[in-house]
Amino acid sequence: MQHGKRSVSQLQCDLFIKHKQYRSINRKLSFRFLFVTIFRVVWKWVIFLGGLVKITPVFGRCGNRPNLNRGEMMRTLVLSWEFPPKIVGGIARHVYDLSRAMVKQGEDIHVITCGVQGAPEYENVHGIKVYRVPASNPAAPDFLTWVLQLNINMLEQASKLKIAGLDFDLIHVHDWLAAFAGKSLKHAWRIPLISTIHATEYGRNNGLHNPLQRYISDVEWWLGYESWRIICCSQYMKSELQRVFQIPDDKLQVIPNGVYPEEFNQTRIDPESIRYKYAAPDEKIVFHVGRIVPEKGLGVLLEAMPKVLAYDSRVKLVIAGKGAYLDELRHRAYQLGIYNRIYFTGYIDDDTRNALYKCAQVAVFPSLYEPFGIVALEGMAAGTPVVVSDTGGMSEIIQHGVNGLKAYTNNPTSLADNIIWALDHPDHAQKMKAQALEDIRNIYNWDRIAAKTIGTYQHVLEEFKRSNWQPVVHEEILREIKMSKMKDDGEQEYDFHRYQETVLKEVSHESSYYGRRKRNETQTLNLQ
Repeated sequence: MQHGKRSVSQLQCDLFIKHKQYRSINRKLSFRFLFVTIFRVVWKWVIFLGGLVKITPVFGRCGNRPNLNRGEMMRTLVLSWEFPPKIVGGIARHVYDLSRAMVKQGEDIHVITCGVQGAPEYENVHGIKVYRVPASNPAAPDFLTWVLQLNINMLEQASKLKIAGLDFDLIHVHDWLAAFAGKSLKHAWRIPLISTIHATEYGRNNGLHNPLQRYISDVEWWLGYESWRIICCSQYMKSELQRVFQIPDDKLQVIPNGVYPEEFNQTRIDPESIRYKYAAPDEKIVFHVGRIVPEKGLGVLLEAMPKVLAYDSRVKLVIAGKGAYLDELRHRAYQLGIYNRIYFTGYIDDDTRNALYKCAQVAVFPSLYEPFGIVALEGMAAGTPVVVSDTGGMSEIIQHGVNGLKAYTNNPTSLADNIIWALDHPDHAQKMKAQALEDIRNIYNWDRIAAKTIGTYQHVLEEFKRSNWQPVVHEEILREIKMSKMKDDGEQEYDFHRYQETVLKEVSHESSYYGRRKRNETQTLNLQ
């Protein structure tokens, strides 16, 4: 054989070695190809949920919204788990009234909320675009599962709006029950998240006593962490958020709740007919309305009633609302021997509530925990003298003897004394009522509150424009996205060499933002 030529046996040996190397490379590549395939599927779902048409906008500012100057309309996505006609607590009324006032000032408000039987899935309510997500999931085995399903449905509805061409300037989440959807949309769309924390699990339960309460408290902290700005309704609530979650002062904004007086001083029902239904003509009505839960202090009110009845046996206590604490209250009323002097109405509509306010000599709200106390504002707006406990936000609303009366918190004797004083001094009660209405017009006016909220939105957007907020994306993921895009652009056949050039490069030894483990030389594919 000539010099430089190789024997057949040598060529066969080389081919065998090459074949083994190729099979080894193929095995290593098959794992990478499987990973890339899975990543492509997941990434397409991310694109769908984010409502994005291309991959590249994920790494730039979301959508085509122009830079907003002061006075220009903002489009805001509001996430709230309750909205009329679904009313569980005070959040529904707050979101409705605030959104209505903001629409009047030229803002574009879109609310995604929980569906309710009998209400349309889409509705324009006084200019508010309301999207009620239907409960199309399997029956949830527990409350937390139900909350997560609600958030998934909210994400689905938000994605539909995005695909339809709606670009939002910011997201406003009310309380922890919509935190998961709000946080996901914030990062998918890269727009600021604002939250209103109406109460904390720590405050509602006077501590955290079981795993569920600790988990909810963690979600509340997480929502605050993810928010660009946190709105709270009172100085008391601001102090609680700082104490429980260590939230910095410059991240918190105090904006009070408000009330529309005309919604509480008007009724389509004759108040006298309501009086005859719940009390005798010569009886004086002490009225309470709200959720029947321990933190509302109704146990304290029942303990105070024997002293009030000893002063005037013609007093009738009317308690409106429903809740898990109702049976215990009824049992305690039997024990105190005052059940015949109490009327538990259950749920009542707005007209009946307003009529009872007009009939009542005094409205009592003896809460043990009350971040704001919008029920006190409602009583003031209805023109009824109010007695509240000296706690939380109600302590900031009521000036004792000026626009209402304050009793010591969790003190039946103090509460009874204030109720008796209000019943015994109707002339001064009328003066307090007049001052309360003046405060409603000047301080707790929704137009003023909406203007302050819009100012907060504008301030956040200005900070956002000046920020360098950029997502952290590992270079390996960028390569995988590039490869996926090449396939989407029309590559029908698998090109081994192009795939090799794209993926099989040396990677850095820094861990990924997405939690991948570090790589070392033995994990990096070497083709040489």
